[in-house]
Amino acid sequence: MKVVVPGGTGNVGGFLSRALAAAGHDVVVLSRRAVDVGGGVRSVRWDGRTLGAWAGEIDGCDAVINLAGRSVSCRYTSENLREMMSSRVDSARVVGSAIATAAAPPRVWLQMSTATIYAHRNDAPNDEATGIIGGSEPDVPGYWAFSVEIARQWELAQQEASAPETRKVALRTAMVMSPDRGSVFDVLSWMARLGLGGPVGGGRQYVSWIHGHDFLRAVEFLLATEVVGAVNVAAPEPLPQREFMRVLRRAWGMPLGLPATKWMAEVGAFAMRSDTELLLKSRRVVPGRLLEAGFTFDHARWRDAAEDLVRARRASA
Repeated sequence: MKVVVPGGTGNVGGFLSRALAAAGHDVVVLSRRAVDVGGGVRSVRWDGRTLGAWAGEIDGCDAVINLAGRSVSCRYTSENLREMMSSRVDSARVVGSAIATAAAPPRVWLQMSTATIYAHRNDAPNDEATGIIGGSEPDVPGYWAFSVEIARQWELAQQEASAPETRKVALRTAMVMSPDRGSVFDVLSWMARLGLGGPVGGGRQYVSWIHGHDFLRAVEFLLATEVVGAVNVAAPEPLPQREFMRVLRRAWGMPLGLPATKWMAEVGAFAMRSDTELLLKSRRVVPGRLLEAGFTFDHARWRDAAEDLVRARRASA
């Protein structure tokens, strides 16, 4: 297939694009800057907002996987939140415009979304059928609702696009764990190895995750099946943060993990130029539609996944 990947230069987009190219597909990344993704992946410039010559890559391609959007690993200032919103919504809209004007539109459009769209809760898991969309939870910071609204508008931009010949899937993706430098697993491992990976704010909040290998397999699965609409791209075993980090510390051979109160988490997030929502929001998400469609996980349990990722990271050191 010819696959076009807007925003395919980040950590997830890079290894996804290279893996698709290694599988024999013609992969084109759309990027705001000239980059060499490697692995035989072509790179074409776009601005993520307006139609241009890049749209010719979509005309006649088989699939679009849109990952474009400003990184959430930042301080949640008003300016950054606005940029997180506009970069996601604008890119989804202009991809929709390119598909709408294509003489030969792609047969499938996978649009990145996020598990953050669901409510902060510990009482029950969120699947696609019964999950509660967030934004009105009591006793959480008010700006968390804006993160949910970003996700809602992100998905709405895809839904509203005129693309009658193109199957649309919104990927409500949990944290993608890969052994690569700069990945979320890399950051969490750094904390665990320093003995900082203890419970944060009590550690009852759930962490949803997916092994990078299974993320790639889920994308390939969704390209090939006829699933339409929102799909939770997450492993079936979300864990409380306390247990999640305990398992990761054991995989690295670190017996201790210092706990952190909410105010300590604020200090740490400020130092790392990140935000505590990434640590404190409970994302208890399960892959109902993937499992119903027949997808099987190679790494369904966090213990097995963490050990595999640690082995891979050590082998590449």
